[in-house]
Amino acid sequence: MTPVRRSSEWIPAVFNDFFDTDFMPKANATAPAINVKESDRGYVVELAAPGLKKEDFAVHINDEGNLTIKMESKDEKKEEDKNTRYLRHEFSYSKYEQTLILPDDVDKDKISAKVEHGVLTVDLPKIEASKAKVARQITIG
Repeated sequence: MTPVRRSSEWIPAVFNDFFDTDFMPKANATAPAINVKESDRGYVVELAAPGLKKEDFAVHINDEGNLTIKMESKDEKKEEDKNTRYLRHEFSYSKYEQTLILPDDVDKDKISAKVEHGVLTVDLPKIEASKAKVARQITIG
């Protein structure tokens, strides 16, 4: 008698990672990619967030004067066919928070943010040179 071999070939190969592990798949387990650029006029923070809308973000300056970026997205994919049953039903939930310590030369009153083509862009303009604090020695008279 031939030994019985367990086979899951009826399940499409795309599901193998889900069924062959002892724990949940690693979807959304990594933080989004962040770019930070500097120019003479300021800094730009770019956060990759494909498929998210501006409503999914909160950007603010916290009590310590640092930039906090929060992202939260809930997505449910449903099949509406009543004659079938689910082999896999995906729920997606992403939550991310990042605090960036801002350089002293950022003009915190002029920070702006926008979401375009799946990228959150935060503009951090520098304080104008004439308004910047300059370290200097004070002569005692």
